[in-house]
Amino acid sequence: MADVFRHFGRAFRDQHGASLSSAQLHAMTAIEDCRTAALGGHVEQCGDCGHQRVAYNSCRNRNCPKCQGLARAKWMEDRQAELLEVPYFHVVFTVPAEIEVIAFQNQIVVYNILFRAAAETLRVIAADPKHLGAEIGCLAVLHTWGQALTHHPHLHFLIPGGGIAPDGKSWVPCRHRYFLPVQVLSSLFRGLFLHYLDKAFAAGELNFFSAYRHLHEPAAFRRHLAPAYNAKWVVYTKRPFAGPAQVLDYVGRYTHRVAICNNRLASMDDGKVSFRWKDYRDNNRQKTMTLSGDEFIRRFLIHVLPGGFHRIRYFGFLGNCHRARKLALGRELLGMAAAGAATDPPADYRDRFEALTGQSLRECPHCHTGIMVVIACIARPKVCHSVPDTS
Repeated sequence: MADVFRHFGRAFRDQHGASLSSAQLHAMTAIEDCRTAALGGHVEQCGDCGHQRVAYNSCRNRNCPKCQGLARAKWMEDRQAELLEVPYFHVVFTVPAEIEVIAFQNQIVVYNILFRAAAETLRVIAADPKHLGAEIGCLAVLHTWGQALTHHPHLHFLIPGGGIAPDGKSWVPCRHRYFLPVQVLSSLFRGLFLHYLDKAFAAGELNFFSAYRHLHEPAAFRRHLAPAYNAKWVVYTKRPFAGPAQVLDYVGRYTHRVAICNNRLASMDDGKVSFRWKDYRDNNRQKTMTLSGDEFIRRFLIHVLPGGFHRIRYFGFLGNCHRARKLALGRELLGMAAAGAATDPPADYRDRFEALTGQSLRECPHCHTGIMVVIACIARPKVCHSVPDTS
């Protein structure tokens, strides 16, 4: 991705810069500069064989394909302490095309509605004694992309198979390999989402531009949404995971994923970028798509979320305000051992990375026996701002 931005980024900024958000511009610059001299770094040398290497600093931008390893490992370590000894379910909520159009121009408002409506759907149906009759906990991750980098907002939920009884005195398990009826979930999700969307429209919180400017008119807005009221909204539940280790590995891949990873990029020639993608409509066949550099960057930047927007959220008994207390109750009701006391992570990022992943960043890549030691620091270059001549 860094090569793509360096090659096509200047022309893209010149043509589209006025329409890009600060988060999108920052993501482009961060990815271009990641692990280059622009961010500074240090020189390391092996204490045994004398091999030297230059290590430049990472940008740590959440949209950078290179910078998610440590963040993912640290997040997984935190979540591991929260796993319960029950089956876990993966539930996905998607929205129809009519909603995708509105979400594209109103990201914060519509994505917040997506989280709220989906989480409320799960909690209401789960609390119904006809289905489970318990308070559940869930973790939700927002993805906005499809395999071809098109705009396709959807939520992935990870949910323990059961919940805490209303009186707090027992754990109510799910039926074997079954969580909640997807048709019931779909119907309530559609109703809640459209209700909150109508409220947002009435409050003047939605904006429309270009070809969709006419949706500011109430009659046009209602006509646009009419098919969504009658459509079957897709909610599906995947098979329960085999165990906690599979849960963590699977969800860890989802939480810190960016729109496209570097290993899917195939080539960059003649002003075009080619990448591999999976066509779900054609029996999951692996294919290669080629786009102009401009179009490829445009599609990537669609998925750069506004600054400060939380794409991972927790609900029910996993909600941040009472997670520790209710998880302790859940463990007690399930007869699990109490969680151990949290330990302070190592201060140095290399020690943290090794503790979390088992891979050493200090081992010499040449002799594989020596330890790399920092022998010099590389300062981040100073940015010189020219002052216009006003004489």
